[in-house]
Amino acid sequence: MFLDENLQRVIDALSDGVYITDGNGITITMNKAYEQMTGLPKRRLIGLHMSEVVKAGFISRSVSLEVLKELRAITIIQTIGSNHKIFVSGTPMFDAQGRIEYVVTTARDITELLKAKHAEEQLEQLLKLRENYGTSVEESTAQEKFIISRNTKACYDLAKKVAATSAKMLIQGETGTGKTLLANTIHQYSKVCDGPFIELNCAAMPEALLEAELFGYMPGAFTGALIKGKIGLLEAANNGTLFLDEIGDLPLSLQAKLLKVIAENRFIPVGGTEFKTTNFRLISATHYDLKKLVEVKLFREDLLYRLSVVPIYLPPLRERSDEVRPLLEHYIQYFNEKYELDCHWHEDVLSQLSGYNWPGNIRELINLTERLVVTVDQSLITFAHLPSEFGLKSPLKQDKRSLKSQVEVLEQKLINEAIAEYGTTRAAANALNIDQSTLVKKQKRWRVNEEKNKI
Repeated sequence: MFLDENLQRVIDALSDGVYITDGNGITITMNKAYEQMTGLPKRRLIGLHMSEVVKAGFISRSVSLEVLKELRAITIIQTIGSNHKIFVSGTPMFDAQGRIEYVVTTARDITELLKAKHAEEQLEQLLKLRENYGTSVEESTAQEKFIISRNTKACYDLAKKVAATSAKMLIQGETGTGKTLLANTIHQYSKVCDGPFIELNCAAMPEALLEAELFGYMPGAFTGALIKGKIGLLEAANNGTLFLDEIGDLPLSLQAKLLKVIAENRFIPVGGTEFKTTNFRLISATHYDLKKLVEVKLFREDLLYRLSVVPIYLPPLRERSDEVRPLLEHYIQYFNEKYELDCHWHEDVLSQLSGYNWPGNIRELINLTERLVVTVDQSLITFAHLPSEFGLKSPLKQDKRSLKSQVEVLEQKLINEAIAEYGTTRAAANALNIDQSTLVKKQKRWRVNEEKNKI
């Protein structure tokens, strides 16, 4: 179906490109501006389904098809040919029955929006950096309720007190103790809490790449660099918090450059000649003793003093055993929701893991929980499911009572749990597949034995 001559004249008078399909995605018409903008002749496209237009390589993707799929207006950047890009916006037109009758697409040449495009690219880089290096604050908020050990609480109390100032803080502690969570808490209580929280692990990449990530680089700064350069984390963290984890692994050459940034709040990107200013809250963390690294000339003493205005030591999990049980309960619920499962710990497992040494700290606890949730074939995680490398002794092996007495203890536990869950002895007996009279007799015998033991 073609538009009548008058309507065609109207759309031909528009400076923006116009492309119209019917409700099935078949090309009806386009205006002259679209033909000039894209170099695509109307006579070759009219009557073609948009999937054919894409398949033929005329355009990279069809906004019309996306509108038909989503039933709403959509805007995308479209590629014509090899590198000609245009902004296109597709809008659905509905009939009286609520069905899409036409999709009207307007297009504008990208060359008219070069400045806007450059700003968009900068914003996209910034958002991508913050997505890749940013850390969610939800976990720190969720875990803060588990900070019940005296030593850990003291760390968090100090962190919150100092957070409102601009003092630089150095968090020390073993790997996996939750240094990132503590840093995140500091950010949340700071004056820049509305800004980004950017985390970089200084031990995770080689020196050359680390410098490029931190400082960013200009176009053509080195082989393999992005054509338009890249924003660095020092700039991405502006008006927010920059958390440098494993700062002890920062190369000496970068330590000197970081010291200058801290002192002047400005830096020069790799391959650049002009300074960029930045203003962020700096928090550092390490599992090393930095004073010992200073002694062997692997860390700058002046940088250490800059970083550790307020040092905080976060104790390992083995010194916070009363936090193990609530952390296990929290993370099993977290992974239940993530994998849509319903696992729970057996009491014996919780007791055993509460006394475990946890050399890998909270990170090991999280790893174990996820591992068991996704591998165990039943909802109840028992001692038998624990990995052998944990070296824990079975509660049954520790218990020297007779098999009969151990079976009775288990029997009593299961019956009590069934009654608590189902409310009556009859319902509990049905659930356990035994007679109600048998269940009642067992309860009576246990009560008699308890009374005898009290005498």
